[in-house]
Amino acid sequence: MPEPEKHTAETPGGSPGEHVVRPLDPRSLRGLAHPLRIQLLRALRRQGSATASQLAERLGESSGATSYHLRQLAAHGFVEDDPERGKGRERWWKAVPGGTVFDESLYRNEDPEIRGAVDVYLHEIASIHTQELNTYLGTRNDWAQKWLGASDMSDFTLRLPPAKLRELSEKMHALVEEYRTAPEQDAPDAERVRVHLHAFPQHEG
Repeated sequence: MPEPEKHTAETPGGSPGEHVVRPLDPRSLRGLAHPLRIQLLRALRRQGSATASQLAERLGESSGATSYHLRQLAAHGFVEDDPERGKGRERWWKAVPGGTVFDESLYRNEDPEIRGAVDVYLHEIASIHTQELNTYLGTRNDWAQKWLGASDMSDFTLRLPPAKLRELSEKMHALVEEYRTAPEQDAPDAERVRVHLHAFPQHEG
């Protein structure tokens, strides 16, 4: 199923063979489309298992809020208990392995609640992308020169019909996926690399 907009994130420590992508349907989108829930899931995916209190401190929220929203994420299958860490009094959470993909049929859903959830989800993902890029730019001098030369912040303007834009997006996704299992991921100087792909129409003038 082709998707013009795709948001995926991997759980740290997962092997390439474990990578799965879960399409967001109306029910799961409602369960995820909250700024704090998206931040909680992102934190667990990037930094590994944590308790509600640890996540509250990290995100500047109350532990009551993080506990509630973690339970909601669990009810929709995005997070689960971490049995390897949950030996104390406090509950440990981990992200369910894999990523999420935005199903374009959600754009056509007639339920106003779903359309509102679509707006929340897409704007939050856009905000995260902006935050990540700004963080890199603010800390770029902390990286070795070879990283500065290898990183990219380009934009292009094309004239395409929707079908060709879809084709371009699918080809870019396929190319990125080729690098997911590259043997170089185990190289001594390998680091986590974030790749943002934005492609959208724009009125002229």
